[in-house]
Amino acid sequence: MNKQEITRNAQAADHRASVTRRHFLKGLGVCMALPAFESMSSLNALAGPAVRPGVTGTGAPLRTAFVYFPNGAIPKAWWPEGEGTDYALSRTLQPLEKMRKHVQVLSGLDHLNAEAGPDGAGDHARANGTFLTGVRMKKSATDVHAGISIDQMIARNVSHLTRFPSLELTCDSGRKSGACDSGYSCAYQYNIAWSSPTTPVSPEGNPRLVFERLFGSGSPGTRMQNLQRRQGEQRSILDFVQDDARAMQRRLGAQDKAKLDQYLTGVRAVEARIEKAEKFGRIPDPSRETPIGVPGDYEQYVQLMFDMLLLAFQTDSTRVATFLMAHDGSNRSFGEIGISEGHHDLSHHQNRAEMIQKVSDIDRWYVRQFSLFLERMEQTKDVDGKSLLHNSMIVYGTGNADGNRHTHSNLPMLLAGSGGGTLNPGRLVKVGGKPTTNLFLSMADRMGVQGMDRFGDSSGRLASI
Repeated sequence: MNKQEITRNAQAADHRASVTRRHFLKGLGVCMALPAFESMSSLNALAGPAVRPGVTGTGAPLRTAFVYFPNGAIPKAWWPEGEGTDYALSRTLQPLEKMRKHVQVLSGLDHLNAEAGPDGAGDHARANGTFLTGVRMKKSATDVHAGISIDQMIARNVSHLTRFPSLELTCDSGRKSGACDSGYSCAYQYNIAWSSPTTPVSPEGNPRLVFERLFGSGSPGTRMQNLQRRQGEQRSILDFVQDDARAMQRRLGAQDKAKLDQYLTGVRAVEARIEKAEKFGRIPDPSRETPIGVPGDYEQYVQLMFDMLLLAFQTDSTRVATFLMAHDGSNRSFGEIGISEGHHDLSHHQNRAEMIQKVSDIDRWYVRQFSLFLERMEQTKDVDGKSLLHNSMIVYGTGNADGNRHTHSNLPMLLAGSGGGTLNPGRLVKVGGKPTTNLFLSMADRMGVQGMDRFGDSSGRLASI
């Protein structure tokens, strides 16, 4: 071998090693995430806006949540007068006065795929099902088909950063099957998160189960030990199941082997979740007792679920969440504010002043619950010294505009938080008749989601937020 061949071979070996190291490190970058250190905040700030998924320009976690309230709103009581920073809060939005500088009121956002069209009745099911998907649902009680929701699209890009890819909450006792609204499946009406067009992500309505899922069971100081013991038991069961399945596989026919493979896919998914939890090491252990269960008082219930959302964000257990306070069509009464009639019944007010007043009182009550949550988010400091609210993007809205007429244009929508400094809150923004999915695309950009040119019925981005 001459000198030139030796040189070429050495260069090729160096190149292969470089490629191997580069690919290896790239792989680590995908599956491992450094925590956000306060001492690095000033250095990270020099790098400008966030380009990494789920991270702000300071290196702090960037979070997004979608909060749904039911049955639309009374338009005249909802919409403020003015524009930009020069506007007066409406009566319904008055509870936001303290948080005004942290919120954008967005007018002119539509969900045209929720309109009746040839499908006729079923606006409540369409309002829920279209809210985060932007697609027209298939009208069927059994053959369910919607679309992937924006929260799940974002979660796919940031799930490697946290113990849980997303968190789904509700204060509803949802129905899982059957027809609910004029021939539409209950799956549409009781879910707003969808991991695929045929797979809703069911929200959890029991705050105790939410807390134990996030932090483990037991009293403060014992949860980590309990979790490790449970994970050990689960691993033992999984090992037994897999050994048993391998022994059985030799005796099965082709059709049964296919069924067994499907079963083992589920087993491996459980195993992957355990491995992911172990990868993150010690779980946070909040110094509060585990919630007993569902409170009898609805206001306490809503606020407790907001507490679970705040804890999930504060402990960086997830960076993506949805909260279905109540499904569209909910007929809950509100004794808390002296309203004994059902919300849905009142929403069909037929322009009766007394009923309109009661609906606007309910709308205001929901806004007040949201405002209290925002106050706690603003009071909670993040790792970079900013507030959790500063480093968040939180949509508050509904898929029904006017509950009396079942319209889906100019939806009542709020966007809270500063998105880590990428949003410009404290304004009334008139976007002028754009798909709501344009907002979602703009949020996905800020969360670092790449390669998403369109979503649902989007027609572009919202440059104004």
